[in-house]
Amino acid sequence: MKFGTKVIHAGIRPDPSTGAIMTPIFQTSTYVQDAPGDHKGFEYARTQNPTRSALEENLAALENGTHAICFSSGLAAMDAILKTLNPGDEILSTSDLYGGSYRLITKVYEKFGIKGKFIPMDNLEKVEKAISKKTKLIWIETPTNPMLNIIDIEAVCNIAKEKGVKTCVDNTFASPYLQTPLDLGADIVLHSATKYLGGHSDVIHGAVITKDKEYADQLYFIQNAAGAVPGPQDCFLILRGIKTLHLRVERSCKNAKKIAKYLKAHPKVSKVYYPGFKDHPNHEVAKKQMKDFGGMVSFDLINNELEAANEVLKGTKLFSLAESLGGVESLIGHPASMTHASIPREERLKVGLTDSLIRLSIGVEDADDLIEDLENALLNI
Repeated sequence: MKFGTKVIHAGIRPDPSTGAIMTPIFQTSTYVQDAPGDHKGFEYARTQNPTRSALEENLAALENGTHAICFSSGLAAMDAILKTLNPGDEILSTSDLYGGSYRLITKVYEKFGIKGKFIPMDNLEKVEKAISKKTKLIWIETPTNPMLNIIDIEAVCNIAKEKGVKTCVDNTFASPYLQTPLDLGADIVLHSATKYLGGHSDVIHGAVITKDKEYADQLYFIQNAAGAVPGPQDCFLILRGIKTLHLRVERSCKNAKKIAKYLKAHPKVSKVYYPGFKDHPNHEVAKKQMKDFGGMVSFDLINNELEAANEVLKGTKLFSLAESLGGVESLIGHPASMTHASIPREERLKVGLTDSLIRLSIGVEDADDLIEDLENALLNI
């Protein structure tokens, strides 16, 4: 089944009681049993819900996995993965990681004896050298947030397999339409489904996908035991959003390409971060593992001043100043004070995340209107 068909049909069946083509929202907390243990496959809604089950089957198919486990947010999904580790274990990840992921590792799990080690993961030699006997999980984020570095998933997974280490790929920025990490050797894929999967900025949601039944069973246990589950309406909204995933991401990629080229030629912009450029350090890797280069673009201003960045951020009308990404509407953000504020400034600067760096999530509007909006904002500096 091709991707454009999967998003519509995988895991989706008309409701047997009514014939409804849309998966119903099963808004219930419990299910009637004919006798203790004699039920229709559903006992309690924290444990199972038919709307959630349909979404999990759909997500597993999109990532070419066999099991998907849904959570109340992307960070709740990550939290469940980290709960499979033990005190003394180590997580190896990229040095330009999403701020929320960095915070969860360093501020929550380090006090339980699970340490994070952060390196430039686009350097395979450094990856191999950084793995120790304590390393139990390699956390890959590609494209990275917000520097849009590209990590070679297949190469890192090959190194991890030789060392007996599990790999998880945060596939939020790419979506399964652009890359499928399980096909490249990853053990686990994570999504903040809030972003491209939902696509309409109206729901918070997370998911983990794997081909490993034993590992999936661990996560199902944690999902039920810890209880960070999404509600049925949240699952319905993600299912609804997925139906147009390929169309939305395709348009976002097309718009991003045009906007990145515009910014690169602008006299007030010093650098544009976009993996579609041939001079991007890992452009060839992006070409190999992605269908297109994504709808995210970051750029730095010529003077590197926070005040100038603030003027641009205040000056847009179509780009809305907000956290998050992957929706139909275009967003503009300031990582240093928003999504990555939890990372110490000296650590941000090491990876090039300056105080004037601006991140764009390109939506599905007309690209020429978006360029005009940026042009008017850049006139302010």
